[in-house]
Amino acid sequence: MKKLKFITAILLVSFIGFTSCQDEIDNENGTNPNTNSADSQTASNLERSSMYDGSFDDFLDGLSCSSILFPVTATVNGTQLTLISQADYALVTNILGQFNNDDDQVVLQFPLSVRLSNYTEVQVANQTEYDALVDACNQAENAGEDAIKCLDIDFPVTILTYSLNLDQTGSVVIESEQQLYSYMNNFGNDEFFAVSYPITATLNNDTVVSISSDLDLQAKISECLATDDEMDEAEENAKALEAILVEGTFMVQSFVDSSVEKANDYVDYTIDFAGDLTCTAQNVVTAGLNDVQGTYEVTSQTEVYFNLTFSGNATFELLNNSWEVTSYSENSISLQSTTNAAVTLVLNQI
Repeated sequence: MKKLKFITAILLVSFIGFTSCQDEIDNENGTNPNTNSADSQTASNLERSSMYDGSFDDFLDGLSCSSILFPVTATVNGTQLTLISQADYALVTNILGQFNNDDDQVVLQFPLSVRLSNYTEVQVANQTEYDALVDACNQAENAGEDAIKCLDIDFPVTILTYSLNLDQTGSVVIESEQQLYSYMNNFGNDEFFAVSYPITATLNNDTVVSISSDLDLQAKISECLATDDEMDEAEENAKALEAILVEGTFMVQSFVDSSVEKANDYVDYTIDFAGDLTCTAQNVVTAGLNDVQGTYEVTSQTEVYFNLTFSGNATFELLNNSWEVTSYSENSISLQSTTNAAVTLVLNQI
């Protein structure tokens, strides 16, 4: 384990050494006008796409540039847990997901070990050292030097190498992300490289795409990073919508089904959304009528979705749907069915 005082440098420029064998290729194979240097955009794209992605445990450490190695002990909203495998992540997410209107707190117990985006492992002795790791990650993200998480290159990939006069000198077959990261990080300034296209990659929506050139690689990365930004924005909107729901009481302002306005069926009711993802419809006009119980969930992809489920009341069960949030404010939430665009629902805060 290296000392944490090296973490920032490790995170940005260090890497595990990797030695690859190159098959010598006859110069008669010719030259490639699209060769890249070590500081080219393609080199950066390949390096960032092959960095270790530590974002899968962000709910635990809040740090996408690294992941925590097992075992680790953490206090989650006051409950101490010891995690020994990824199966134990559910213990954390169950606690964090219990309420959506509380201030979640995860306190890590030190020392602990982490794997960085360059695949190295370091031990973190205390919170001060961990804060240094956070700062290094923020710097990498701000500089556009963090991992590209939305595109996973499929292996194997063949890299062709060229001398400074563009004579082909060899090739290497890359078999993994870690191998590719190390190879690009170690690539010297006295030669050039070219990717043997086509290659394939898997996007963050599980779509497999074929990539035919360096420009195509750049385009695919730009597209998926834009989608990532949309997903981040939708996630923030989902959190804001949850807060509005929990803090207010609502009524059905409009419910259009089969071109028929049915809001009058709900005019005597208010709907209260609780922080434990339950909801209650209460008749505020006629005393003695039973409340209608339900559940709800706010999710997001590139859009925000609102899932609503009532039970025990046929009128309210008509509202059971997976809704897309078309607009929202502190006063009004407009929804459209994801299965039938002609079905809409508007909730107004009272």
